[in-house]
Amino acid sequence: MRNIKILFISDEPSPALWDHFEPSRLEGIDLIISCGDLPPQYLSFLATFFVGPVLYVYGNHDDCYLDTPPEGCTCIDGRVFEFEGIRIAGLGGSMKYRPGNFQYTEKQMLFRTMKLQRQIRRHRGLDILISHAPAFGINDGKDLPHMGFRCFHRLLEKYHPRYFVHGHMHFSYNHRQKRISEHRDITIINACERYVLEYPAYGSN
Repeated sequence: MRNIKILFISDEPSPALWDHFEPSRLEGIDLIISCGDLPPQYLSFLATFFVGPVLYVYGNHDDCYLDTPPEGCTCIDGRVFEFEGIRIAGLGGSMKYRPGNFQYTEKQMLFRTMKLQRQIRRHRGLDILISHAPAFGINDGKDLPHMGFRCFHRLLEKYHPRYFVHGHMHFSYNHRQKRISEHRDITIINACERYVLEYPAYGSN
């Protein structure tokens, strides 16, 4: 069995995938997942040239998705999506710092994680957790808009996915910002702009 190749995107459109796009850049990719804060037209553009699923969660700046959702794409915000046996759960939005559709207090996000757990149990576990915001204390910021959610730790500890992939943290914010981190044997990935993961072919947990 070959590995599943997943293209993660977030926050900043990649010039290689839009301004200077060539279809060959998507060769070998099996799945595209957006971690939020990208123009819906960008996702629609990729879906036009891509034969597999394009999944997304909402970023805190994605209010426009309510009127202009990305065409040909699937929202997994607040749900579990299964692809080739890989169980992928999505939670969009950031910490609430001003009025907005996709901003949440810690208590509100905790409620969302509890609802999501019902689906995780139905799918008998979780392999990849997708979010826009990071978890508290793992590559997050000190200011409220970029602070991570504490309740994400409960999901990570309870279901122990192989990967936790988030956006929201631009590398321009902090030159020490890491692309890859490890937390209790879970690989944490910052998807800012783009990152390709080869998911092991041996399947789910």
